[in-house]
Amino acid sequence: MDSSEFRKAAHSAIDEIIDYHDTIHGRKVVSTVSPGYLRKLLPSGPPEEGEKWNDIQKDIESKIMPGLTHWQSPDFMAFFPSNASYPSILGELYSAAFTAPAFNWLCSPAVTELETVILDWLSRLFNLPPCFYSDGEGGGVIQGSASEAIVTVMVAARERYFKRACEDLDGEAREAKISSLRSRLVALGSDQSHSSTQKAALILGVRYKAIPTTMEDNLSISGEHLIQTLGECEREGLEPFYLTVTLGTTSTCAVDYFQEIQQVLRRDLQPAPEIWIHVDAAYAGAALVCEEYHHLTKSFDAFDSFEMNMHKWLLVNFDAGCLWVKNRNDLTSALSITPSYLRNDFSDSGLVTDYRDWQIPLGRRFRSLKIWFVLRSYGVSGLKSYIRNHIRLGMVFHDMVLSQPDLFEILAPPAFALTVFTVKPATEQETEIPFENGVSHLGAEERKVATGIILEYENRQLQRANAITKRVYEAINAAGEIFLTGCVVKGVYAIRVVSGNENTDEQYLRKAFDILVRTTLEMQSKTEVTYTNGV
Repeated sequence: MDSSEFRKAAHSAIDEIIDYHDTIHGRKVVSTVSPGYLRKLLPSGPPEEGEKWNDIQKDIESKIMPGLTHWQSPDFMAFFPSNASYPSILGELYSAAFTAPAFNWLCSPAVTELETVILDWLSRLFNLPPCFYSDGEGGGVIQGSASEAIVTVMVAARERYFKRACEDLDGEAREAKISSLRSRLVALGSDQSHSSTQKAALILGVRYKAIPTTMEDNLSISGEHLIQTLGECEREGLEPFYLTVTLGTTSTCAVDYFQEIQQVLRRDLQPAPEIWIHVDAAYAGAALVCEEYHHLTKSFDAFDSFEMNMHKWLLVNFDAGCLWVKNRNDLTSALSITPSYLRNDFSDSGLVTDYRDWQIPLGRRFRSLKIWFVLRSYGVSGLKSYIRNHIRLGMVFHDMVLSQPDLFEILAPPAFALTVFTVKPATEQETEIPFENGVSHLGAEERKVATGIILEYENRQLQRANAITKRVYEAINAAGEIFLTGCVVKGVYAIRVVSGNENTDEQYLRKAFDILVRTTLEMQSKTEVTYTNGV
């Protein structure tokens, strides 16, 4: 393909991309293909002779499109959004044109310097403390994802822990102590933390312990439960070195009690070496563009790192995970290896940033371009309006759920355009709660029996609610009109609806709610028939 052929092909591809976005609302949101479908449609090997672009392009619609789940569809309300925008797509196009591994400053100075500038823009926009700015000891770097960022900072946390625990030792004594510590290291997160923290611990070969949360604490890490977990670690001879706290958990978008955590792990009270505290704000961190959420960062100057994904809710296509660290030397001292072929005068001078020392891979893409294009195209006011509209839509949907108390029950408070709810089972003839006046007036043996009956009753009610919620969820996704996700929270099966998609507006949320109501009534009817027949 020469330049003239590329020009023609590029125009055709751009037109097809625009048509795809303009008509995406008419496509079925979830792919219906069977596993292995594509192998049957493709030849057993590549063509011997090159093909014309027109022939290649035709296969996008006929072979690739049937196997896509359309995350940009307004009917996609599952997981969390993975938004894109035209400025972001253009950034990806230029990045492909300028392709370079960019492992050090010299590879392409603009790649490094734009990233530094853009991450500083974002740190101020998100109201991060100055300790995360690049003009001090901190700074930001673009990672592939929140999971990649957690692995990266956990490595830095481990090496910092060893360094501080063994600062008075050297030689064999130092190695012996590190070996002893290594077997007792434990990374912490809550029982609501994303699985990436546990996976990172698995990769590093350290233990993982979950801090319990309660519905009474809105599924957030509290200071009390953190203290209890640290006490357990001490009794078990474990060495906590890392903690993930969350701004917007995966299941319910809960926010951990940052100020309580800060007080428990105050640097002046904590025996060295300190625990590294990482804030995972992969999805909900986008809301920090709005001033009404700036209070959430009040305690962040006591934490070590913060990460959010522009590629979820802020109009930048995957991948663009933005990580900030309080002290960049923690990263570079843990991850820097400089063989002779990477040495150059600029890097050796210490006057430039080499982002290869801030990440696990050596090479990296020019990802800051697409963030730059989005920030300039939408402006700060545009991004604020975008987020606030989705949060408004989330409240609209939450109110819809509340309008049908006979069918649905809210499980967790609405947060960051997410609504989490359960489906109520059909009413049985006898639904009175046994011993509704309590059991305190009963004798000891009677209380024991009565308590058992109550627990059995509540467990049966929970099982019925879980069963019908799961059936409703599965029936809706099987029909394919909309796409939702379910979750299990403290033994309760729930449905999640996220209104953070760029193309979603109120009409699509009302459509989704109508489908939920219709499907729930159908499932309740089938449930009643089942009970009647005694199956």
